[in-house]
Amino acid sequence: MGNIVSLVHIQSADEIKNSIYKALNLINFNINKQVRTVAIKPNLCYYWDASTGYTTDPLIIAGIIDWVRDSCGEDIDIKIVETDASAMRTNLAFSILGYEKLAIEKGVELVNLSEGQSSDKKVYVNNREIEFKVPQLLQEVDLFINAPKLKVMRITRITCAMKNLFGCISSTRKILYHPYLNETIVGINKILKPQLTLVDGQVALGRYPIKLGLLMASTDVFSIDWIASVIMGYNPLKLDFLNIALKENVGSRNGLSTVGENPKEFKKMFPKEGIVPTEYLWSLQIGLLKAYAKIVNDVIPPSIQD
Repeated sequence: MGNIVSLVHIQSADEIKNSIYKALNLINFNINKQVRTVAIKPNLCYYWDASTGYTTDPLIIAGIIDWVRDSCGEDIDIKIVETDASAMRTNLAFSILGYEKLAIEKGVELVNLSEGQSSDKKVYVNNREIEFKVPQLLQEVDLFINAPKLKVMRITRITCAMKNLFGCISSTRKILYHPYLNETIVGINKILKPQLTLVDGQVALGRYPIKLGLLMASTDVFSIDWIASVIMGYNPLKLDFLNIALKENVGSRNGLSTVGENPKEFKKMFPKEGIVPTEYLWSLQIGLLKAYAKIVNDVIPPSIQD
């Protein structure tokens, strides 16, 4: 069942929890009742809030937490996890993006994986040796849930399930991996294997943010990204990291299928990339804003800084 991807239309924020149940029922996912520890990895992208399409909406994470507790009981240990990035400090992002408030409301723990214990791992991808510092917590937890966004990225074209695991590398200076980013994405997916992926496509990011109202679910990250690339208007066979994943047996197209909503309906709505990549346009706008702020001696709100 690993290659089945469910697609559910979220009608409103009030229906998020029911949409999660529906998406998981469509792929016949049943949580192990013996699960006592859970780690949920959202995609916190710098300090952009969920309305921009960059960051996983706390409401989606809240729905996942409710589903886990409904399934396994109230005393289960749930952690929301993220790592520092070259230009983002996780503890600050937790505060700015509404995750501190969520943690208090739901009684869960926020964990900066860059500050915890990690182990050194080495893998080979495309005959390249790649070394990682991998959080110990993610290797020991009973249930690891991947909760990425549906969005475009200049270097890899798309960023979704597999790329979100790149954000699990403990090292802060992840920019050092960018010269061989496609291989790095596949490499970390050789090590970390989330049992479940739920994609937040409520607000998706293409050429501009759009309220897509999509929730995707699968037990296989490769299958999620294959379908996500189609929705975003790309040919999966032309995406380097997906081709490398096939070559390295990290993913397979055999039996890959969708259930629930038709991907074509979301593909029609998705604002595909133009000639100039979205990431470049955003960078240009922020650069102009910073220049303006310097000229007029103003400040840029933390929620829109990179």
